[in-house]
Amino acid sequence: MAEYEKKVRDVLDQHRCHFVRHGKGDHDIWHSPLNGKNVVVDTKIKSRHVANAILKQSGIDYRFR
Repeated sequence: MAEYEKKVRDVLDQHRCHFVRHGKGDHDIWHSPLNGKNVVVDTKIKSRHVANAILKQSGIDYRFR
């Protein structure tokens, strides 16, 4: 099964999203300047559906296939 965590973080970085802080457990909080919202990013993303949901919440028009 593919690991999407690094790929999601790379896409977030490319769209000028920035790390805000560590959240509870193994989650991190990122801020998206595209829509002005904070997004929760898991550190162990194993599903492309979860990865795509994170990018959608960030306002990024990119999908893993």
